[in-house]
Amino acid sequence: MKIEWDFLKVPDSGRITYSGFKSSMKRRLAARAAVASSPIVTRWQQLHARGRSPARLGASAGPQRGRAPGETPVTPQVPKKLSVTKTVVTLPSSHAALGLEGSSNMRAGMEKKQICSSQLPVLQEVGYSIAENGDMKVCENTSCIWKGCQEGTHSDFRAVTTMKPSILWEPEARLHISGLRNDYYLNILDWSLENLVAVAVGPAAHIWKGGALQTIERIYLNSNSKYISSLAWIKEGTCLAIGTSDGEVQLWDIETKKRLRNMFGHLSVVGALSWNHHILSSGSRLGSIHHHDVRVAQHHVGTLRHNKKSICSLKWSLTDQLLASGSSDGILNIWPGDPGVKLQLQPLKTIPHSSAVKAMNWCPWQSKVLATGGGMKDRILRVWDINCEKIIQSAATDSQVCSLLWLPQTSELMTGQGLPGNQMKIWKYPMLINSSELYGHKGRVLHIALNPDQNRLFSVAADGIACLWKCCEPGQSKHSSKAFSSDYLSSFL
Repeated sequence: MKIEWDFLKVPDSGRITYSGFKSSMKRRLAARAAVASSPIVTRWQQLHARGRSPARLGASAGPQRGRAPGETPVTPQVPKKLSVTKTVVTLPSSHAALGLEGSSNMRAGMEKKQICSSQLPVLQEVGYSIAENGDMKVCENTSCIWKGCQEGTHSDFRAVTTMKPSILWEPEARLHISGLRNDYYLNILDWSLENLVAVAVGPAAHIWKGGALQTIERIYLNSNSKYISSLAWIKEGTCLAIGTSDGEVQLWDIETKKRLRNMFGHLSVVGALSWNHHILSSGSRLGSIHHHDVRVAQHHVGTLRHNKKSICSLKWSLTDQLLASGSSDGILNIWPGDPGVKLQLQPLKTIPHSSAVKAMNWCPWQSKVLATGGGMKDRILRVWDINCEKIIQSAATDSQVCSLLWLPQTSELMTGQGLPGNQMKIWKYPMLINSSELYGHKGRVLHIALNPDQNRLFSVAADGIACLWKCCEPGQSKHSSKAFSSDYLSSFL
């Protein structure tokens, strides 16, 4: 019996022609390439991220080959989805889940929307376009025209808890972003103390009011050939620092909607920025860190040069005494807070990791405690006592740690993860017990930011989805204030 598949040309001789095989496989297996500076994503990972199995590639190509007697069936090797054996809680925000089940549930969802239209948020009526090669809009659920919603590639946003949660997380709104750079080494999200959210998409930065996601400003670079690679709000005021792909650092005043100045000096992508009052520190892909005094004309007042690889994270401590820098070659450096030194070649401390140090943040209530998350080869969350270079606690996260922040209200840590889960994990501090996980993104959660009131969180993932989460405290219970006392935390050091 002769079996023919439409993607393999089988001549009468029964032999497969190479040209037919090659052209067909190129057409069927072509996948969008990853950003050059990002970790390479294999084809099976791309298919898994889209909710498809590699076994389905030839499903529509014709009859399947019969199995010979005694032949063992082959099971496709796909990564297992992370699961938790305890309680699974689906959040009550039904409007955030509508439109995510695919076209098969579209009609039922539309009927439900007509019945419960009074319960839908005002945000659903909002839509606005940005950038030349993409757009960004608030998801309109069942009537959403975004391709991802129509194809049903997204599951419900939900929380999975392994113990009684200290706070309840609820997705308030979703935004679709096209043109977002899937680059692990960039820092393109920040939430200011003035409650302004900034996100960079290509050559544009978009500013919203944090509570209502109301657009108030768009900042465009002069040249279309470069993109924004980092963002950072000044601690006091509405000044936004922007790092670009060609080594430029710009300052913008959002109130006056004017660019204040351009600062040059880097020769490559500026992937990280951090403020220390009037001193702005910037790190480039060539490994150098520059200090800029934004008050004076000769802004370049200091240089730190120790890394040979890309600087992918920079954080000044809350006391402004120490600067932590992470690089793509797995080096965590701690620098003294003396920007007046013209050139420093030796940091105070150097702590090696087995993978890139991009996810990094200082503890808000203890000045010498720093948390780091490992990259693809490491995957470990660590909390450090910088004074003695000792690990207070560590935990395996089972995936790439892409982003990290502290939750001061509950004395917890949150990490944004990569494949296979692409979830956000919440860790009880200081024991680093994984208390709950937030699912919904289909791409790695590259950026997360917390609002000034610490009751909302903004997440941006590589799948082009941004989500605004509202954290609600269950009942009237508050987290014990002793978690913030120095005596309590010092007992774990």
